[in-house]
Amino acid sequence: MDTATADLQSPHPWSLLYADDVCLSETENCLALQTQTQAWKDRLSENGMRLNIKKTEYLECGPQTNSAITIDGEPLTKVAQFKYLGSLVTSDCETLPDARLRVNTAWMKWHQVSGVLCDKRIPIYLKAKVYKSIVRPVALYGSECWPATTKQALHTIEMKMLRWPLGLTRLDRARNDDVRKQWGVTPITDKMQEARLRWYGHVVRSDKNSIAKTAQQLDLEGNRPQGRPKKRWMDRIKDDMKAVNVTPEDALDRKKWRKACKIADPASRDINR
Repeated sequence: MDTATADLQSPHPWSLLYADDVCLSETENCLALQTQTQAWKDRLSENGMRLNIKKTEYLECGPQTNSAITIDGEPLTKVAQFKYLGSLVTSDCETLPDARLRVNTAWMKWHQVSGVLCDKRIPIYLKAKVYKSIVRPVALYGSECWPATTKQALHTIEMKMLRWPLGLTRLDRARNDDVRKQWGVTPITDKMQEARLRWYGHVVRSDKNSIAKTAQQLDLEGNRPQGRPKKRWMDRIKDDMKAVNVTPEDALDRKKWRKACKIADPASRDINR
């Protein structure tokens, strides 16, 4: 498919291909995107492939209009949000829906391993390993690309997941820091900061023609609306670098950057011993 559509592909990030998933973007108007999509459909048909129109969705970012896209006379489904490669993309560019998706997915994973996490016969340091290797990575998936922290949602579910196996409720008035010490777990918000800085280091060291570097340097037309502007990804990265006292030039040294940004989990304290 990549070879057959080579002349139809726009420079990234306007055309993104991953396996059989294709994302087409257009900045001019709806008609241009319809023409582009129709050309892809015809080219795929010429090479024995088929564009599934029922599974193809159309998302309009920013102020919504009554525009529509039709392929061979059949309209595409217009949505306000859709999932692409595990992350939720919305028309208003908000990250909170994606964070809520991460919360629900993390709870599903937690319930799958709850037989281990809630077993009183298993020492807590083993439970902590299960949580840090299975549950927490699911909750943090894609968080390194969020422009805002949305930390409250993930912080809340983490504390519920850690308190439940210990049999603790709010009536016990156990401090969050004490609960984390028992598990040997650093706050999930700190791990989000580590993930953002780790990914930023990859972007800085990447080739100038890479998708990540192109997206970082992308300068879109138009003005930001009046009022307090939304926090951008680079605004958050600057705050993170200030917190750990590093500069963008430090990212060129992989070992130095990793050491400065790494936030290790503390040693767990096994309360069953």
